[in-house]
Amino acid sequence: MATWWLWSIMRWLEGNGCLLSERRPVLSHFGPGATPSLKQPSLKAFCYVACHAFFAARFNRVLETKLLKIVSAFFSQYEILLCVQDHDDPAIDVCKKLLGKYPNVDARLFIGGKKVGINPKINNLMPAYEGARYELVWICDSGIRVKPDTLTDMANQMTEKVGLVHGLPYVADRQGFAATLEQVYFGTSHPRSYISANVTGIKCVTGMSCLMRKDILDQAGGLIAFAQYIAEDYFMAKAIADRGWKFSMATQVAMQNSGSYSIAQFQSRMIRWAKLRINMLPATIIEPISECFVASLVIGWAAHHVFRWDIMGGPPSFSKLDYAVAWFIRESMTIQIFLSALWDPTISWRAGRYRLRCGGTAEEILDV
Repeated sequence: MATWWLWSIMRWLEGNGCLLSERRPVLSHFGPGATPSLKQPSLKAFCYVACHAFFAARFNRVLETKLLKIVSAFFSQYEILLCVQDHDDPAIDVCKKLLGKYPNVDARLFIGGKKVGINPKINNLMPAYEGARYELVWICDSGIRVKPDTLTDMANQMTEKVGLVHGLPYVADRQGFAATLEQVYFGTSHPRSYISANVTGIKCVTGMSCLMRKDILDQAGGLIAFAQYIAEDYFMAKAIADRGWKFSMATQVAMQNSGSYSIAQFQSRMIRWAKLRINMLPATIIEPISECFVASLVIGWAAHHVFRWDIMGGPPSFSKLDYAVAWFIRESMTIQIFLSALWDPTISWRAGRYRLRCGGTAEEILDV
């Protein structure tokens, strides 16, 4: 029990430090062995940032709001590379509308992607990655809600020895019980493991919003080197760590804001993630031990009544009854999710189906 308490305290300490810490100065030059000059955040501090936005969503209002915040950001030099996989995606019209509204912004739209492997996200990003001109690359999924200073915050964390900056995943306020279920999970169980992994040096990064050094990715073979994996974010992070670079967590969360959500979609997503973890890290087989009802209750009570920490930044948008029911359902689903991931090694993602192999690689299942 003492070990559990120590582990829990480490998780919460890191979460509190990451979410509340002040911004650090930005390095005007990056790279091992370089002698950087420290400057306070300014326009010129971001002249090497390339914003790669991965857009495949069909929710125009959310997408337009996000793009407006990115293109209206006050950076001196940057490029926005918009990637849309399907030629009939309504997101294309939204992108073209905003690009026409901001003709002075260095932005390009890539449609159709490039087939280089089984990973649909890598395929979508390939043309933009090949045309990227700057040292830093921000890969940001279309379902992430950003603020005008989100990129500023991430760039502030990119110090001399850091090769990757990522955000702690959370979920925006939305209507319905399925939204509450996602908020409860990404506000309790997920950050418990995510933050503790980063405290202890375990590679744990979600690729929904990541700022990375492009030259390191190029040393590892570029994006195409990760197209054979479904969990490209894990192997990209591994490649960066293997080359001696550190990770840093942004002070802002990666705010998921998908317009399509349900309990069934949430469960399917959790099973997919569990399958990937089991195949990449066999030790994940002991993961259900961390899902104890009593341990979760003790940690939650201690965080609220003893330490008085609040990672959500304010009162939740749902009632205590909704929270209790959502928490109970989420915890009850754990064993079923885990057994489903063990039983069936196939994954359905976007328009494709894939069969996982040991080590994290996968092969696409084609209909005959």
